[in-house]
Amino acid sequence: MVARGEGQRPGKRAKPNKEEPTTSAHDDQANPKGAEEEVKDAIIGLRGQDGSSLGPPLKVPLSMEPKNLEVLVNKLLSEGDDDDDNDGIPRPYSFFIDEIELSGSLRQHLEKHGNSLESLEVTFKPQAWFKVLPVSRCSATMTGHTESVLSVSFSPCGRHLASGSGDTTIRLWDLNTQTRQNECKGHGDWVLCVSWSPDSKVLASGDNKGAVLLWDPECGDKIGALRGHKDAVTAISWEPAHLSLPSRRLVTSSRDKSLRVWDCGTRQCLFSMHSHRQAVTSCVWSGQGLIYSSGRDTAIFVWDTERGVMVRQLQGHGHWVNTMALSTEHALRSGPFDHKGRRPAGDEEARRAALGRYEAALGGRPERMVSGSDDFTMFLWQPGQQDGKRPLARMTGHKNLVNQVRFSPDGQWIASASFDKSVKLWNGHTGKFVCSFFGHVAPVYQVSWSADSRLVCSGSKDSTLKVWDLRTKKLRGDLPGHEDEVFAVDWCGTGAFVASGGRDRCLKLWRH
Repeated sequence: MVARGEGQRPGKRAKPNKEEPTTSAHDDQANPKGAEEEVKDAIIGLRGQDGSSLGPPLKVPLSMEPKNLEVLVNKLLSEGDDDDDNDGIPRPYSFFIDEIELSGSLRQHLEKHGNSLESLEVTFKPQAWFKVLPVSRCSATMTGHTESVLSVSFSPCGRHLASGSGDTTIRLWDLNTQTRQNECKGHGDWVLCVSWSPDSKVLASGDNKGAVLLWDPECGDKIGALRGHKDAVTAISWEPAHLSLPSRRLVTSSRDKSLRVWDCGTRQCLFSMHSHRQAVTSCVWSGQGLIYSSGRDTAIFVWDTERGVMVRQLQGHGHWVNTMALSTEHALRSGPFDHKGRRPAGDEEARRAALGRYEAALGGRPERMVSGSDDFTMFLWQPGQQDGKRPLARMTGHKNLVNQVRFSPDGQWIASASFDKSVKLWNGHTGKFVCSFFGHVAPVYQVSWSADSRLVCSGSKDSTLKVWDLRTKKLRGDLPGHEDEVFAVDWCGTGAFVASGGRDRCLKLWRH
């Protein structure tokens, strides 16, 4: 139940012979070239995640650890007093040298990774102000579905939970009472996917026959139908709140080899896109105003959202592309809502809040996308850039198909779920492998992150959920309770709940 990383720490460097005479580091004549001497200090440059320097290089002791660097960075930035949300508490940071996280002292890191003391650049990246407690118990088992629960999704505001089932219904659940709020009937086949608008005012659902229905979450009434697909709807993605609020447009992908962009106000298809030669497996609407789609034809396409014109094609996978995720996904999904489910009153203020969250998620860098395939590999891309056809990294290590990939909310990590029974962790900027989480005894179907990026939850065919700790790289909690395969997992944006559903027809809520 532990993580396996890239290797063990080598032994410490041998100390100098205490009987030999010591000299000052500044005495060149008394310290002939090549003499062994224990270095106690290092000159480091501190840089933000956007590459900006925090000032001139500093001389610090090699014994300095992340907690000491955190104090130093907060002091240099003079942060804390002007933020109403943190009550003067210093901001937490993580620190990286050459994209490798600093977990111990500078000396330990240098001994393990062999960085040069002559140019030691330390990048600091902000962590969430808040901490999400690991879920550890089932607080409710909500029954009612008569077939498998295939999809679950919390609303961006954190007040609602939607579940889609093979019984052709959608159920809306009240998180305060943990009981059913509404039952939505209208589909004629399995409900494969559900997706909330960024303002939480509309729920969209897609079924196995190609129908897309729109629902009012407050009363459960159907408010519209979007018809045009000839086969199963595989994914739904809304236009981000910082580009349009109230939310009106969404994109759907289908096994009929097409994508369609819809106006939810008029219920009309604005345009359709048909370049895929086989079923389209996934679609995402990026914060840059582009749409990305993946398919069983091994291709990933980038689309213009105003005319539906293909911008570029990304190639590299050798088999079906099953899944995609954006580095800004959490910010796009939560829209104007913060981690407590609060949003500004007016639409324009809410749009600006959503834009601020999106820009913070970018961190001064281009938006990234990761894809996972039946060929056991993953690719990391910057598809919105002019040179976006070239992947940043090809990520190998899984021994079976990759079922789902997800960026952490801060964009620093990628978690992948595979049929090889493992969850793997990757660097979200470089694509480098970090560690594997072993513990499941059957294929892993889905993963979902806590809002503070410190925990990840996985659901498996083995009927369990497991919570993994990013700091220790170990299992934090084992959550048995389902009687059969767990198909769907989602962690609420407020951090309070994890929802899971599966073949046992039950929806379970988990909390600390």
